[in-house]
Formats: sequence, structure tokens, C-alpha cells
Amino acid sequence: MKKLLIAIFCVMPFLSRAQTLTACRDIVKGSYNFWFYEPANGDSATTRKPLIIFLHGQSLSGNSLSQVLHYGTVDAIRMGRPIDAFVLAPQKQKDAWQPSKILDLLEWATARYAIDTARVYVVGMSAGGYGTINFVGTYPEKVAAAMALCGGGSLLSSYCGLTKVPLWIIHGTADRAVTVAQSHKVVDAMKACGDTTLLRFDQLKGVNHSRLARFFYWEKTYEWLFAHSLNDSVKTVSRDFSAALALKEAYRNFDRTAQKNTVIDSHPEVKKAVKKRKKH
Repeated sequence: MKKLLIAIFCVMPFLSRAQTLTACRDIVKGSYNFWFYEPANGDSATTRKPLIIFLHGQSLSGNSLSQVLHYGTVDAIRMGRPIDAFVLAPQKQKDAWQPSKILDLLEWATARYAIDTARVYVVGMSAGGYGTINFVGTYPEKVAAAMALCGGGSLLSSYCGLTKVPLWIIHGTADRAVTVAQSHKVVDAMKACGDTTLLRFDQLKGVNHSRLARFFYWEKTYEWLFAHSLNDSVKTVSRDFSAALALKEAYRNFDRTAQKNTVIDSHPEVKKAVKKRKKH
């Protein structure tokens, strides 16, 4: 039987054994509205799966969840990128990402789904890159690995928590929206803490702000994340993949058959996203 990707409301039960994409509004009091993706067989208690938290940039902020589908990990799945993990994609408004609110969503998800809490990953771009740095720096014990794209950091206290987590920071040198100096500030603050063996920092020469969105569609991004676990006896950071390759390979090896047979457009939020995509 062919697998289906179906968008439904969060208050409705998930479909057993199928992939489901759910718009969740006013579910976690005081936190964000969010999309929640459950992979096939995600309800199996015997095989727990990773969780990816995707934090969007400022342009996707607002009150319409359809905006969050414009780019990122959930959009990559919809395009046919197979990712065998739960995905939590919240939406903030115009203010900065709040680590405590993201933690509330993480705790909501881990209390209800067969999530491997040793394999929780955070990825974010631009304002989401700031959100990634701030969340990981605040709760390093919760995160197995993280990737911050063209962002920075605004931690109010120490950046030393970041040194405890395999962290890949990527920035383009031609970024005018958020200059590469913002990532340098994070790296310098981490170096002031001492050991930075778990840090990987790549500067991509001549690359602008928006091109880094390609990392969400690159299959190696998820291989890199999944190479890390809180259960690792010795923590290391994977350096197996070249960041520059993401710009060339991001849209390769999609499962176009799965994309063609995906059923999601009946949901009004998804219809908005599809219509918006066709205009670009």
C-alpha cells in the first residue's frame, strides 16, 4: 500500500502507520502554534525515532501557519525528501524565538509520541539561526546536534553551553541581511569558554543569505544530524560532508514518486502554501 502524507488538525487522532502532517493551534498554553510531522510507523513504541525542531526566519513570522511551509524541513518532506523522523516546526510572531517556549513544545511532543529523546536535533536559519543558538545554549542537555544557518546569538549570559553540543554553524560571506560577523561573535564567545572541538564553522565565500535555505533540502544535512546522539560514549562532531556541496546537491535524490502520490492539498493551510509557491 502506498504511503500517504496527510494534513489534519492536531485535535484529531493520527492515522496509524501513515505519515501525517498536522497544524496545531493553541495546543500548548503560552507557547507557539506549530506543524507536527509524524513519520510512517511513528506510533511504534518499540522503535523510537528522532525529532527535528525547525526554526524559521523572520520572513515566515506571523499568524498563518501556511507561511511555515514556504521552506524548510517540512517543505523538503513534501517535495519528496525522505526523512525518517518526527518534525516540529513552530511559528513565532515578530519577536525573537524564546527558548522556554520551544522547550514547552519539545516536552509536549516527547510526552505523546515515540520520540528518541537522545536524538533531538535543532536546525534554523536567519532569525531561526539565532533561535537555534539561543535554545542550544540554554538547554544543551536536550540536544544531540544542531545546525545554525546565517544567524547569530543573543544569549544573555554564557555561551559555554554551546560547547557541549555538536554544532555546525554556516554563513555566507556575501550575506547582507545578517552579516557573517554575527556568526563570528558566537564562535569567539564559544572559544572564550575553552574547548570547541564540537564546533564546526563553515564560511561560504560569495554566498548570500537566501541560498543557505538549500541545506534543508540536502540529504546530507539529515545524515549529519543523525550521526550524533546524546548516548554517544565520546562526543565528536561529524566533518564528513563539505558544506559547499549542499549548494550543488540540495535538490538531488528526491523521491518524486512519493511526492506525486502525496495527499495533502485538502487542508486549507496547505492550499495557501501551494498557491504561494506557484507564484514564485
